[in-house]
Amino acid sequence: MMQGIYSNLSHYQKFFQMILVLGIGGNLLVGYQISVINYPSVYIKSFVNETWLERFGVPVKEKTLLFLWSFVVSIYGIGGLLGCLCSGYLTVRYGKKKSQLSTDLLVILTAIVMGCSKRAKSFEMVLVGRFAYGISAGFCLAIHSQYAGEISPKKWRGFANATSGFFWSLGKCLGQILGLRELLGTDSSWPLLLAFPGMVAFLQLLLLPFFPESPSYLLIQEGNEEGCLKAMHQLWGQGDHQEELGDLRKEMAPGGQRSKVLQAGELLQDASLRQQLSILVVVIVTMQLCGINAVYFYAFEVLQNAGFEERLIPYVSLGIGFSELFSSFLCIFTIERYGRRPLLWKGCELMALVLFLLTGTLSLQKNLPWMSHCSVILIFLLVIFFGVGPSGATMSVMMEIFNQSSRPAAFTVGGCLNWAGLFVIGITFPFAVESLGPFCFLLFAIVLFGSGIFFYLFLPETKGKSAVEITEEFSRSSLGKKLAVVLRKNLNEDHSVYSSF
Repeated sequence: MMQGIYSNLSHYQKFFQMILVLGIGGNLLVGYQISVINYPSVYIKSFVNETWLERFGVPVKEKTLLFLWSFVVSIYGIGGLLGCLCSGYLTVRYGKKKSQLSTDLLVILTAIVMGCSKRAKSFEMVLVGRFAYGISAGFCLAIHSQYAGEISPKKWRGFANATSGFFWSLGKCLGQILGLRELLGTDSSWPLLLAFPGMVAFLQLLLLPFFPESPSYLLIQEGNEEGCLKAMHQLWGQGDHQEELGDLRKEMAPGGQRSKVLQAGELLQDASLRQQLSILVVVIVTMQLCGINAVYFYAFEVLQNAGFEERLIPYVSLGIGFSELFSSFLCIFTIERYGRRPLLWKGCELMALVLFLLTGTLSLQKNLPWMSHCSVILIFLLVIFFGVGPSGATMSVMMEIFNQSSRPAAFTVGGCLNWAGLFVIGITFPFAVESLGPFCFLLFAIVLFGSGIFFYLFLPETKGKSAVEITEEFSRSSLGKKLAVVLRKNLNEDHSVYSSF
């Protein structure tokens, strides 16, 4: 795969450049904003207390401070949900390019608010900034993934979709690096740490106008075949792109008219898309309940028990983040070779196995100190399996099982489930940890095991297929029929076993 990329680099130069430009202003910013907020938490709480004392003459009560801090963290998810709800309409009405440029403007304005919050002595500006960042994240998650998938030729589609997970991981690592005490994780620099996304968004704002709108949007939504061909030539080089153009024409309404774009409510009621929706829901639930966030939550305790000094733990945690980044990078170059389905179901099963083992090592490490080192190794393995499997393959599946007319609504529904899941898990996870301790990983392992079986049985391979071919494959079979075949096969096997006695 690497050799193929190098040999085609000059021919697809503009395509690779656009993938990079989309990534730095897309999922990279979302990953950064999620990971970076923990590092300046002590300084932001101190800032809130100082501001409160200056205004009212008394320090803020501990419960009030805790509420304000939790509100700072959670309001990001509320903004993300709102941004996701609006993303479907914006991408259909104005296209991916204009929507992404508008998101850049929102991020830049928000960064200015964040950067000036300490000087203005207003913790309310931090709250407003986190909410606005959340709205931009809701836009970015929907726009970046769709845009990257729609600008890619069929043979590079898996590569383009997998870059969404890579840039997410890159953003998380960037937040970990800049949040270190040696860089911007200090009392004087935390406003700059929170304002950093504005500089990245400004860079995308300067570069993205030199790239075209997605070819599929130009043809199917705008009815602009000349603009579609021009975008293909600009991104994929001069050549005969009639095969890709023909695939897009098949998605258009009869008579070459503009296709009707489904709204989220219409998508939920469309019986012909019920199978795709079922897969979408399972994919989102799997990502939310795969346990990766729980592992990051437990990382400090595990590393501490393993004998690492407290001052070294942030750097070892950074190593865990780099492991996820490396595995996401590896997924980019393996997804077209092995396909989406194997990476997804095998990744889930391997993660489930690691979580079962991790539950055991965490439970035994108090009595057997050497088990803590096994726990560290298992954490690294889990993160690697996550990056190579579910993290990279999920976006490809979401992109490819829906066509141009249903994709914006599907991403709206999936995004809402994702943000709602983040909120619910954020509320319930501390109670689960308190009640179950390390045995909470068993819940995640069971979900992953069940999801792996589901993907193995019901998810068709989408590698190298057009949207029309994938839709036809879904129409030829149903989940109910497949389940009946599986059950009938198992019953026949059981009958033959018993009859042999």
